[in-house]
Amino acid sequence: MTRALRSRGEPAARFACENLLGRTMLAAMLAFFAFAVPARGAASGAQEKDYLTAVEADKIRDAETSNERIKLFLTFADDRLKKFQYELDHPSENRHTDMLNYLMNSYIGCVDDAADLIQLGIEKQENIRQGIELMASKAKEFLTTLQKFYSSAEVEAFKDNLDDAMEGTRDAMNDAENAKKKVAPPPVRRKH
Repeated sequence: MTRALRSRGEPAARFACENLLGRTMLAAMLAFFAFAVPARGAASGAQEKDYLTAVEADKIRDAETSNERIKLFLTFADDRLKKFQYELDHPSENRHTDMLNYLMNSYIGCVDDAADLIQLGIEKQENIRQGIELMASKAKEFLTTLQKFYSSAEVEAFKDNLDDAMEGTRDAMNDAENAKKKVAPPPVRRKH
């Protein structure tokens, strides 16, 4: 194209201007794709929990209240412990240790998210009494179940994650007990 322009007698200044404009547009498009596209991908990935299935994540998203979300996270945590027990009783032939550690980490994530929702509900002054009561009761059950895993012959393969799970569950239980004191009592109906 440059030879065609010069052969028709076009001025060299016009050619230089078009070339500069083309380079500027190209640089602007490259800058856009270099910064805008990865930022969008990182923002959407930050919201997803890697230990939840797509169906579970949809249920959490669709829950209307914090109480419902807390209940769902505790249900998912209970499910992870049951799957963990099943994996101990029926070891898979490949990646058994990885699966045990993944399930324990998933359990920890669910309990931590439920505890975070309780703290957030308190800050927002939401009515989360049911979620707090459920956390307090389920945490005691979870601690009993976790304690049993220490007697497993394979405990060394997942001991660090089990220790973290015990600590996280105790913290969540203590936070729930403290939250009971912070949450306002239910309204009292007056009789006229």
